[in-house]
Amino acid sequence: MKLNYKRTILIGLAFMSICSFWQFYDNEIPKILTYHFGLGETLTGVIMALDNVLALFLLPLFGDISDKTDTKIGKRMPFILFGTITSVILLIVLITTAHFSTNLILFVGILLLLLIAMGTYRSPAVSLMPELTPAAHRSKANAIINLMGTLGAVYTLVMIKLLLKSASKEADTNYIPLMISIVVFMVLTVAVLFVTIPENKLISKVREGVADFDGEGGAFSDENENMSVEDKEVLSADVFKSLACLLLSVFLWFAAYNAVTTAFSRYVTEVWDLHNGAYADCLMIATIAAVISYIPIGIISAKIGRKKTILTGVALMSICYLVAALMTTYNSALSFLFAVIGIGWAAINVNSYPMVVEMGRSSVIGKYTGLYYTFSMAAQVFTPIFSGFLLEYVSYRALFPYAFVFSCLAFITMLMVNHGDSKPGAKKSLLENFDVDD
Repeated sequence: MKLNYKRTILIGLAFMSICSFWQFYDNEIPKILTYHFGLGETLTGVIMALDNVLALFLLPLFGDISDKTDTKIGKRMPFILFGTITSVILLIVLITTAHFSTNLILFVGILLLLLIAMGTYRSPAVSLMPELTPAAHRSKANAIINLMGTLGAVYTLVMIKLLLKSASKEADTNYIPLMISIVVFMVLTVAVLFVTIPENKLISKVREGVADFDGEGGAFSDENENMSVEDKEVLSADVFKSLACLLLSVFLWFAAYNAVTTAFSRYVTEVWDLHNGAYADCLMIATIAAVISYIPIGIISAKIGRKKTILTGVALMSICYLVAALMTTYNSALSFLFAVIGIGWAAINVNSYPMVVEMGRSSVIGKYTGLYYTFSMAAQVFTPIFSGFLLEYVSYRALFPYAFVFSCLAFITMLMVNHGDSKPGAKKSLLENFDVDD
C-alpha cells in the first residue's frame, strides 16, 4: 500500500490557504492597529490575542460539529468552503475599511467576525487529511500538510516584500494590493481542493478498503489495538511531574517565540528605522531554515534523543535572542541569527509534541494533543498582551530580552523532564522527518 502524494498535496491546499492568511494577520494587523489607528502596544496585544482566545473554543467545537455533519459534498468540505468564502469577503471589507476609515470600533468588529470565520474551518480542514488517509501513512501525509502550510506562509512573506510599499507615513501604507494577492491565493487553492478532492467518494474507498489512493488495497488500521498493560495505568507521580514541566516548557518557549514573530514587524521600524516590509526577509529566512533542518534534526533526535535535541534548540534560540538584543543597528548578521532561530524552533517542534503524547496511554492521544495545544495557545494569548505592555511602557528594545528570559526559563523547566524521551525509531522515508505540529 502506498500513499498517493499527489492527492495528499491537494488535500494540503486547505492548510496552505489558512497559513497564508495567518502570516498576514500576525505581521500586518499589529502595524495597522499601531500606526493607522494609533493604538498602544498593550491594547494592540490584547486585540492580537483574540484569535487564540477564540481558537480555544472554536477549534474543538467545529471539529466536533464537522464529525457529525453529512452532506453531498462531504463532512469537512462544507465548512472549508463556507469558512473560506466568508473569510475572504470579510478580509476585503476589513482592509477596505482600514484604507478609507479611522473608525476603530468598526475595524475591530469586522476583525472579530473574520477571526470567527477563520475558526469555523481550521479543524475541519486539518481533519480532512487523517480522514482520507489510511493510518499507516498519516505520518508522511502530515509531513506534506505541514510543508504545504509553510509554502502558504512563505507566499505571503514574498507578497509582502513585493507589494507592500510604505507611504511617507506608516499610517498611510496601502494594503489593498497585498490583500488582493492573499484573497486570490486563498480562493484559488480552495477551489482546486474542491474540484480535485471528492470527499465522500474517497472516504468511502478508505472505509470500505476498496483501494488506496494509488489503486492498491487497504483500509484503516487501528493504531491502538495492541494496548499494553502499562497503557492502562494511571500516570505515576514522576511521569506527571515530567508532563507538567514539559507543558510549562511549551508555554514558555511559545511565549518567547510568539512575542518576536508578533512584534518584529514594528520593532524593525521603531528601533532600526526599516520600512517597506523589510522584516519579511528575516522571518522568511527563519521559516526556510526550519523546513530545511527538519530532516537532519530527525536524524539527530534518533541518535541523541528528544530531550537533548530540544534543549539544544532552546539554547540556540536563547543565544540568538540575546545577541539580537545587543544589536543597535540592523546588519547582515541578523539573517544568520534568524536562520539559527528557525533551526532551534524546528528542533523543539519536531520533538515536543511526540514527548507529550508518549507520556499518556495510547487510548487518550487526543486528550494529550489537546493539552499540548491548550498550553501553546495559552502562551499566544498571554504573550502579545504582556510583551505589548513592556514595549509600550518600557521600550521597544525590551522585545528580545523578554524572549531571552522566557526561553531561558523554558530551558530550566525542560531539564526537569525525565520521561517521554525514548529515541524515535528509524524513519522509513525522508518525509517522516517533517511530521511536526506547530
